[in-house]
Amino acid sequence: MVVHLAVIRAQSRLTAYQESIGAVLAANRRTFGRLHASGALFSREGARAGRDLLLAHQHLLRVVALLQRLSARAQHSGRAALGRLEGAHRELDRLLERSSALAERTGTHLGRICGR
Repeated sequence: MVVHLAVIRAQSRLTAYQESIGAVLAANRRTFGRLHASGALFSREGARAGRDLLLAHQHLLRVVALLQRLSARAQHSGRAALGRLEGAHRELDRLLERSSALAERTGTHLGRICGR
């Protein structure tokens, strides 16, 4: 039996991404809940922040599905699929960074609203 270490690395990286994405999605849900509970969601800035959070949430869910498909292909296809998987990893890194920035910006907005 031949084991490709690149495939094993890709699988472990996928697991790490799934954990990171789960944490970011949970944080986004909590932040959105805070926006709603505080009533800030119904302000212009709050609605914009909520829309941004939902958009980031949708993008992350799409990338998760893409990563799972590419990972399954990588196990069967070898090197060509691993290249596509690397591209998806870069995109996921960018989306995770953007989502974290959105959550931080929303938290700042909530701090201003709740601090009044």
